[in-house]
Amino acid sequence: MKLDRVSGLMAGARQVLSPNVDDRPAGVEPEVLIVHAISLPPRAYGGPGVEQLFCNRLAPEDHPYYREIAGLQVSAHFFIRRDGELVQFVPVNRRAWHAGKSFCEGRERVNDFSIGIELEGDDEHPFENPQYDTLTALTRALITAYPAITPYRIYGHSDIAPGRKTDPGPHFDWRRYRQALPRPG
Repeated sequence: MKLDRVSGLMAGARQVLSPNVDDRPAGVEPEVLIVHAISLPPRAYGGPGVEQLFCNRLAPEDHPYYREIAGLQVSAHFFIRRDGELVQFVPVNRRAWHAGKSFCEGRERVNDFSIGIELEGDDEHPFENPQYDTLTALTRALITAYPAITPYRIYGHSDIAPGRKTDPGPHFDWRRYRQALPRPG
């Protein structure tokens, strides 16, 4: 897996570009990764809901939960499906709208300096081996492209928005994930 720094696109990722994106502040590059979990409808996997949400095409009549989130404009840089497929919604050199009201490393406006990675999942089910494989390969490529990102600068959504968010949830194996990453020099 390799990132093209000019385009901000990851080789090997299926590209589904989201309109929920804008420019990072001048001179700001990614410094941290934020790991999320999402499933739409909740606790259902494999459907088009996440892609529809991130592209403002979610139909409220398709599921009762969709009525609750109708009109929400969110995105992430990447989405990793249960089978390990990598989907990219936002070039990493642009700002995705994934962190919401959050606080990380003493700073607000976390979207300004982060890359958001969504895993297809929830708080109730373990993640799949192919997801960890893809997440590890993706993280290695991002660390190579952006040296400010290290294994010590990777957070869960729950870490940067405590009390508001719980993802990636209790079944995400942080130890397994971090052990698979390169150790800083």
